[in-house]
Amino acid sequence: MKTYKTINNTVTSPLVNMGPIRLRQPLPTQGIENVDPFLLLHHYGPYAISEFNNPFDLGPHPHRGFEPITLLFKGEQLHRDSLGNEMIVKGGGVQWTTAGRGIIHAEAPTKEFVKKGGDLEGIQLWLNLPAKDKMMPPNYQHLEDEQIPKVFSEDKKVQLNIVAGNQKNVTGNIKTQTSVNVFTANADENGELEIEIPESHQSLIYLLDGEILVNETQILKKGENQMIVFNQDGNTIKFEVKKASALLILSGEPIQEKVTQYGPYVMNTQTEILEAMRDYQQGKMGYLY
Repeated sequence: MKTYKTINNTVTSPLVNMGPIRLRQPLPTQGIENVDPFLLLHHYGPYAISEFNNPFDLGPHPHRGFEPITLLFKGEQLHRDSLGNEMIVKGGGVQWTTAGRGIIHAEAPTKEFVKKGGDLEGIQLWLNLPAKDKMMPPNYQHLEDEQIPKVFSEDKKVQLNIVAGNQKNVTGNIKTQTSVNVFTANADENGELEIEIPESHQSLIYLLDGEILVNETQILKKGENQMIVFNQDGNTIKFEVKKASALLILSGEPIQEKVTQYGPYVMNTQTEILEAMRDYQQGKMGYLY
């Protein structure tokens, strides 16, 4: 039987400073530490990138114990990492890094993109790994837009992109360590779609642009409330599109383990954080120049 998930919390998407970059951080935010297993959600851009303005040039930096994910909506980024991967991610594409026991990576708009100029916009997501997988070998997965399966609403006004997980008998191509759904959607005005989400999953919906009505009760609007966190009940999230919209739908089986986080490391204890810092300094996470 179809039942709508009830709403636990509705929040704005406040701007924060990350060095030279100003971006939106709906998670964590006041009153919401995480939506287990999702730890952090950054919405960056749209930035007008040019030879005179390129704040989003992130030099080599380490990670351990979780999966940093980039969902690119507009523009071009070059990913480089200590495993030897060098990939260009374009609008609609995804890069899914499993840091595991340690990886060093760098991200920046491509030189060609900076030269020609254009908008850069994306989501950076941190997905936790359970304790048993925190020291697994690092890995990198890359999908271009055409490699991401699509599901359409009956009226064809909503395109749901299945990055990871399952929806309407369609499975995403990203291999995950835990049960998660990562979907993006492009939606035209007056479109509507129902999404099936397991009752046991923690879940959220984040609006990048536009305006939608969620579960017939709550409006999300760019610049106002932009994220809804749901309770672990019901099995359906419905949205009706009031203005052309771009959105992100996330759900996952909670890991329910203690999280200790310091900078780019997400572990279970303070000792493991200190070990991560030492291993990075000793070159055990590899090298990237």
